[in-house]
Amino acid sequence: MPEPSQETEGGRAVAPLGLAEVTGPSMAPTLRHGDRLLLWYGAVVRPGDIVVLRHPFQQDLLVVKRAVERREGGWWVLGDNPYAGGDSTDYGVVPDELVLGRAWLRYRPRPAGQRSPLTLARWALSAARPLFCDPSASRRLRAR
Repeated sequence: MPEPSQETEGGRAVAPLGLAEVTGPSMAPTLRHGDRLLLWYGAVVRPGDIVVLRHPFQQDLLVVKRAVERREGGWWVLGDNPYAGGDSTDYGVVPDELVLGRAWLRYRPRPAGQRSPLTLARWALSAARPLFCDPSASRRLRAR
C-alpha cells in the first residue's frame, strides 16, 4: 500500500488516496477477508472510524481496525470481531503518527463462479459501500 507523500510527481501534487486489501477476520462482519478499501491518508479520525495504521511493534505491518476512543498518547483501536485479537488490548494505545488514514469506501470483489444475471445484479448492488463513522460501534466496543 502506498504511503502519503508531501512531494510532487512531475510538478503536480500526489493525491492523498490509497488502496488496501483486508486479510484476516479481525473486522468481521463489517469487512471480510479479500475486501478492498479506498483510504484517505491524513484524514481527521473520529471515534467509530475504520482506520489503517502501522502495528506498534512491527512497523512494516499495516493493520485495519476501528478507532474506538481518543486516549492520552493516541487512539485505542479494536477489531469488530472480539475473538480475533491483534488490537489495542494486545499492544495498547496507538500513537497518532502510526495512524496513516481513514477508510471511506469498501469494495467487495466478485466471487469466482458467479455467472447468473441475478447473482451478478446482487453483487453489483452490494459491491461498493461507503464506510461511515459508526459512533454506536465505538460505544459498543468500548464496553468490552
